[in-house]
Amino acid sequence: MRILVTGGTGFLASHLMPALQKRGHTVSALVLPASETRELERAGVEVRTGDVRELAAVAPAMSGVDAVFHLAAAIGVRRPLSDYQAINVAGTENVCRAAISAGVKRLVHVSTTSVYKQGLGVPAREDFPLMPLPDPYPRTKAAGDILVQRMIATQQLPASIVRICTVFGPGDWLNFGRIADRLVAGKGIVIGSGKNRVPFAYVDDVVQGLLLVLEHEQAEGQIYNIADDRPPTQADLIEAIADQLGTSMPQIHVPYAALYNAAFAAECVAKLTRNPYALVTRFGVTLYGGDNCVSIDKARRDLGYAPQVPLSQGVSLAAAWYRDLHGAQGPDSYQARHLSGVSR
Repeated sequence: MRILVTGGTGFLASHLMPALQKRGHTVSALVLPASETRELERAGVEVRTGDVRELAAVAPAMSGVDAVFHLAAAIGVRRPLSDYQAINVAGTENVCRAAISAGVKRLVHVSTTSVYKQGLGVPAREDFPLMPLPDPYPRTKAAGDILVQRMIATQQLPASIVRICTVFGPGDWLNFGRIADRLVAGKGIVIGSGKNRVPFAYVDDVVQGLLLVLEHEQAEGQIYNIADDRPPTQADLIEAIADQLGTSMPQIHVPYAALYNAAFAAECVAKLTRNPYALVTRFGVTLYGGDNCVSIDKARRDLGYAPQVPLSQGVSLAAAWYRDLHGAQGPDSYQARHLSGVSR
């Protein structure tokens, strides 16, 4: 098949596209016109330029395409809510409309498990209501998720929705890199006791799930959680990363309630000063400090999905990448490479 991947310069795309090529697919990447594309071209990926915020720019990229993985999203870069809406909601609608017009046979829309209520303490299933925190990212991803559901029902969009948890691995400055940076700098903390579960999954396992959704015809029109149902505790995750990097486990424990209230205050200050960069957010506190887990029973049953990479192995691989590159590229490389906020 000829497959288009939106958000082609993002972290998840960098692992998904080689996996598609290994299966014999011809892969194209939709990237912004100003993107650095030499690595993609060297890997044999056809580069198609366009901005998901512009339907007229997305439509030509769909020419001759059999399937689409819609990964492009505003994530990690703190911007005004309107920017998140333009990319995660309107941009998603543009991709879906262009796919329908081009006769694309399958579209896999990548959503997030943060659309569920966080800190539930029980595994969230696909039929749970969407109750995102009032943070631009989960709020607009939930709106995009609902939009795709509606287009499946009313416009015969041949799509599947995949809600992925926090993904980490080599190349991940957003999640693994940030934790590692804090540990290396001696600024790491533990929220609460650290015994809460955090929804982390190694990137190869998430890619496996995406491929299974594409390859199973019965997945069309369905919603699947793709995650690891063996989530580590916050303390176990931090300790595993610290061990691999040769740093100390943080000794400072910040009470969850106190940090959550501080995050609310920080968001209020940011709103009053029209600054999109709140010092800390409720979403971040709840994601790392709340007890979060996801059910993947449906994906196991329908698709045969089963996570393969244990935490220790995944952290070891990510830490090796971090040790090799952090001195040369640094944590600011995420902002530099994803300034537009239109990648995943």
